[in-house]
Parts: sequence; C-alpha cells; structure tokens
Amino acid sequence: MYELKVITNFSAAHQLKDFQGPCESLHGHNWKIEVCVTSDTLNETGVVIDFRALKKHVNAVVAGLDHKFLNNLDPFKDQNPSSENIARYMAEQLALVLNGPTIKVSRVTAWESETSCATYYPS
Repeated sequence: MYELKVITNFSAAHQLKDFQGPCESLHGHNWKIEVCVTSDTLNETGVVIDFRALKKHVNAVVAGLDHKFLNNLDPFKDQNPSSENIARYMAEQLALVLNGPTIKVSRVTAWESETSCATYYPS
C-alpha cells in the first residue's frame, strides 16, 4: 500500500454556534490541511498520482474556503464549520474527483493551530 500526502494552508473566519465557549464568537484560523491518498498499485510511470495533479485538486477545494466566513458557505449552513467538519467536507469533495479503481482519499487532517487538529477517515 502506498500513501501520498500533500499539505496546504488557508485562512478563514468562523464561529461555532451553540458552542458555549470562546469559539462561539467570530474568530479566525490559519488552517493547515493534510490530504492523504492511498493506492495498492503504481501507474506506468511508477507513481500513484502526479503530485501536481493532486495539489491542483486540493487547491481547487481550498480556494472555495480561503479568506471566507465559513458559516456563510453552503456546506456549513446547517452545521458548524468545525475542524472536524472541514476535514470531512474536504475529504468528500476530493473523493468526487480522485477516488477511482486504484486511488482513494484515505484521510484529511485540518489543523486549526500548531497543537490542535481533527482527522477524517472516509469509510
């Protein structure tokens, strides 16, 4: 089994409704996003996927989040834009364009600080 990881960043504001703590107030983070894909096989050039292609797909999803108020975006209208939900959203969006017979999105981690992150493992 091979696993590839790409890392990117984005900045955005959010607030966690009904949180009953400081994160209920409007605030922002500089998120670090780690995306991992797995495959049992390599293609004819000896790679799972070209890192440039993987980064292109990841950056396309991140572009919709960067410098936004996440609560106003459709994916987060009915759920809090927590690190957990951001990781899941990214995994689901990337699975639509990456998952195939030989490659799968295996996990996405959303770091909201240097010491706090949430990881989503698609089933």
